[in-house]
Amino acid sequence: MDKKLKPVAELSSLLRACHAGPTLLVVTISFILATSQFSVLASLEVASAILAGQFVVGWSNDLIDFDLDAQAARSKKPLVSGEISPDLLKRSILIAMIAALVLSLIGPLGIIGTAIHSLGLLSATGYNLKLKRTILSPLPYIISFGAMPWAIYKANGTNPPLWMYSGFALFSTAFHFLNVLKDLQWDISQGILGAPQRLGRIGSIAVAAILFILGLLVIVAGN
Repeated sequence: MDKKLKPVAELSSLLRACHAGPTLLVVTISFILATSQFSVLASLEVASAILAGQFVVGWSNDLIDFDLDAQAARSKKPLVSGEISPDLLKRSILIAMIAALVLSLIGPLGIIGTAIHSLGLLSATGYNLKLKRTILSPLPYIISFGAMPWAIYKANGTNPPLWMYSGFALFSTAFHFLNVLKDLQWDISQGILGAPQRLGRIGSIAVAAILFILGLLVIVAGN
C-alpha cells in the first residue's frame, strides 16, 4: 500500500472497529438528550466526549476478543483481517480515553458529569473483560446506558426523570439479549456464557420482548 494512503486506510479501519452502528446511535441519543439541558454548541461538546468514550468501549472490545474473533474467523473485523495491528489499537484506546476525560471535564459535563461518564465507561469495560461471560452480563448495560441521562442532567444541576433512565436501562438490556443472537452458538462453544447464552435463542427473544414492552410502558406512564 502507498505510504501516503496508509493513514487513511488505518483511520477507516479504526472507525469500522469501533462498532460504528451502536456508536452512532449512542452519540446521537446523547446529543438529543443534551439539547434538553444545554445549547446546541454545548450539546455537541457533550456528544464529542461521549463519542471518544464509545471509541474506548468499541476498540477495547475488539482488542480483548481478538483471539476469540480469530478462532471464529470473523474476518470482517479489521483487527482479525490484519488491516490494523494490536499496537495501533492499544495506542488509539489510550488516546480516546484521555480525550473522553478531557472533553468531559472542559465541556458542560464538568466534574460530576465526568465522574458519571467514567462510571459508564468502567462498567462497559468490565463487560468486555469479564462480565459478558457471566449471568451478570446485562448489568453493565443497565449501568452504562442508565448513566448517560444522569451525567447530562446532573451536570446541569438537575435529576433525570425516573421514566427516562428506567427506559434507557430497559431498552439497552433488551438490545443486549438480541445483539448476541447472531453469534449465539459460537459464543457458547467458546465458553462465553452470559445471560442470553444461558437462556438460549427463544428465551433471549422472549426476555427482550418483555423488556421492550416494559420500556414502552414506562415511557408512556412517565409522560
